[in-house]
Amino acid sequence: MQQDHHHSRQQKLTDCQELLGYRFQDEKLLEIALTHASISVTRLQSNERMEFLGDAILGAIVCDRLFALYPQDEEGNLTQMKSDVVSRTACARATFAIGLDQYIFLSKGLIQAAELPTSIAAGLLESVIAAIYLDGGFQAAFDFVNRHLQHLIKHAAETEHFRNSKSLLQHLSQKNMHATPVYELLDEVGPDHCKHFLVSATIGELSFPPAWGCNKKQAEQKAAMNAMSILNGEEIPYPDSASQPPDWELSE
Repeated sequence: MQQDHHHSRQQKLTDCQELLGYRFQDEKLLEIALTHASISVTRLQSNERMEFLGDAILGAIVCDRLFALYPQDEEGNLTQMKSDVVSRTACARATFAIGLDQYIFLSKGLIQAAELPTSIAAGLLESVIAAIYLDGGFQAAFDFVNRHLQHLIKHAAETEHFRNSKSLLQHLSQKNMHATPVYELLDEVGPDHCKHFLVSATIGELSFPPAWGCNKKQAEQKAAMNAMSILNGEEIPYPDSASQPPDWELSE
């Protein structure tokens, strides 16, 4: 029976490496990373110390990526993006997306829960990152994070740019054109409880493609994104400036 237990544990470690796309030189590191405190003899034999290290490694890699990918963003924006990517929720989501939650060594009580708690799932990802770092160095950890969390980094940047689009456009237009953007409401459609607004941004004599939003603030943010894209020579993200909003449904 002991042998079977060892075999299933070994199989779990082998399968997990397959899933991670990384082969460990020292499998013991992976085993510790997958061991939750609820099943280890002492806390020092669980993945808690690795979680501490992995948190820092993950933070450094995400900062490195954001720094390289978004040279136009100021420190405050980068900080917000980073906190979005390394949040407990984002890390837990990544754990489930990768399928890592299937490989954790847990107490029976926790195994029976419908889903792994967010804090445990997030800690698991950080521990595994630490294990890869300890086993294969920074580059191995970097490659793993870049492979599995790239979409999270991109999403956090898009969210932050959208949130800050109006102030970013103002900064850009004042610096390059010595003018401040003005937002003009071109149209509004729909009943009071479900209005849509069409707004365009204007800088001096220049008018930019308008955008629809389900409130004025959102329409202005989208219009600012359109204007910024034009100024940066990129495709506009919200090209739907037809007479009706893209998701508009005529309600009788």
